[in-house]
Amino acid sequence: MSVYEYLPSEIARLGVTRKATGLALGRVQTHVRLSREREECARGGPAEVLRVSELAIAVWECAEWERIAHVMTAQQMPVYAPGQDPRVDRREEQRMQRVAVDIAAAEQHGGAPAEMLRHRVYRIVARQAGSPDEPRLTVHVMASSLGEAAHRAWTVYGRPGGLYQQDQYRITSVEQILPEPGELL
Repeated sequence: MSVYEYLPSEIARLGVTRKATGLALGRVQTHVRLSREREECARGGPAEVLRVSELAIAVWECAEWERIAHVMTAQQMPVYAPGQDPRVDRREEQRMQRVAVDIAAAEQHGGAPAEMLRHRVYRIVARQAGSPDEPRLTVHVMASSLGEAAHRAWTVYGRPGGLYQQDQYRITSVEQILPEPGELL
């Protein structure tokens, strides 16, 4: 069985923590405002059918920016330092406990060693064939590569009766969004 090394919510929070490191409170508050705007924009967009969606990612990131601003204010930090934020270490401990439990359950269930998956979150956009002005369908999937993300999306939504088949949609873009390209976990 497979075990995710990082869940999408963990990747989103880690990305915000990395971006916030070394920022003064004023800059963090700017990010809070921008993340609230992104969340509001995502709320107005089309609903996605999966747990990982543009809205979910925006909510996770906004909550983390708000939490960091609160920690900085409460602890009177001149700049954000993850080493001074007790939640950062606690979350990593919780993640490691989750991974250990998932590995034990996977090995008990299948008897074989668990496969550790280091997946990323990809945004897949599809449009109706020959209709660039038509509304687009957007889904988010976890995969190890751009190609695998497109394949997974097509496998799920391209089957007979699936979203892509209903109006002859085709995938027009696949983009890694968590962590941001170039960002390492």
